[in-house]
Amino acid sequence: MANTAIWSLGASLLFFFVSASFLQKDLQTERELLENTVEEQNLVTDDVMVVEGEVATISCRVKNNDDSVIQLLNPNRQTIYFRDFRPLKDSRFQLVNFSNSELRVLFSNVSLLDEGRYFCQLYTDPPQEVFSTITVLVPPTSLLIDVRDETVTEGEEAELNCTAIGSKPATKIRWFKGDKELQGKKLSEVVEGKTVTVTSQLLMTVHSDDDGVPITCMADHPAAKDLQEQRPLNVLYKPKVKISVNFPQGLTREGEAFEMTCTAEGKPRNVAVHWLRLEDELPAHILLEGPNLLINNLNKTDNGTYRCLASNSVGESYDDYTLRVYDPPTTIPPPTTTTTIIPTITTTTTTIIISPDSRAGEDDTMKVDHAVIGGVVAVVVFAMLCLVIILGRYFARHKGTYFTHEAKGADDAADADTAIINAEGGQNNSEEKKEYFI
Repeated sequence: MANTAIWSLGASLLFFFVSASFLQKDLQTERELLENTVEEQNLVTDDVMVVEGEVATISCRVKNNDDSVIQLLNPNRQTIYFRDFRPLKDSRFQLVNFSNSELRVLFSNVSLLDEGRYFCQLYTDPPQEVFSTITVLVPPTSLLIDVRDETVTEGEEAELNCTAIGSKPATKIRWFKGDKELQGKKLSEVVEGKTVTVTSQLLMTVHSDDDGVPITCMADHPAAKDLQEQRPLNVLYKPKVKISVNFPQGLTREGEAFEMTCTAEGKPRNVAVHWLRLEDELPAHILLEGPNLLINNLNKTDNGTYRCLASNSVGESYDDYTLRVYDPPTTIPPPTTTTTIIPTITTTTTTIIISPDSRAGEDDTMKVDHAVIGGVVAVVVFAMLCLVIILGRYFARHKGTYFTHEAKGADDAADADTAIINAEGGQNNSEEKKEYFI
């Protein structure tokens, strides 16, 4: 009896353990199936960045949805959309698309108060939830340039401040002079709630060329495009002076008229112009007509350095011009030609007269161009050599023994009469002919 009870208890325990093992295996299989189902039904969304006052799009997307319910909640956990129904009475939310795989909503006229996390929920077992963070960008409400001094004198330092008011995130300020970027420095950054006001400072040494050049303050912000302000520089500078000759063009010679003009530009515009000659007084015959200096009849006493001195309230500057008066042009006579005739030979000699010009302010004679002198000398020497050679050949050709028709009997005659008598009688026999004189 006792053995029967023991066998019955053992069988019961064996059945219990086997049943528990099968039950645990079924539970594990069911859990794996549930986990696989949850993993397959992925719920995703994206963060959104929007400019204040514009439209944001919130999208809740599901992969392999099994008709589970999708809903959208705001940061306060209030339901915006349950499926395609909108419980929240806010007309800024508009349904764009609803299906088993997506719930997409447009959110218009977004403000800073609307920032935060918006939740997408999927009613599965267990439920799934993801969130989309909406970030609102606020461009600067205004950009202001302030100049410490309205006018700056050349060589001094100009100070400009630019302020970008109420932006999110903080605005980066950039400086430009014309097309060239300059380096400024951040002066202050003030936080006002969720927005920031930034001030940047630019310090620069100005020159006369900077007058009228625009200085640009530009806001570098993701929500602002082409937001900038300009302020032209107002620079005072001393005159810029330049002397120019009106006439004559080229060399200035005695007896001619001469005029030059002094151009002076500065700021302030009221510029005073004064002419003077260095190391001497201005000649009495010079005419001064405003910025013009006129000499009707030049002579060498006008030589010297003339200075135009211009001045305004900032300072003075000058420009110099050195005047040199040359001799009047000399008329060159036509070349003289001498012809010498020798039998069968003609020689032409050309004489060139060179009249050197003398420069003003020099005591010695002006040097003639060495190349011209060398050329003339070479031509003359060459002509003389040719003449010598030709004469030498001519005289050599006519040198030698000369044969004449003198009487052959001159050698034996005592005098000239006897020689003539002997010649008339022939050369072979001087005794053949005899003449008697009574």
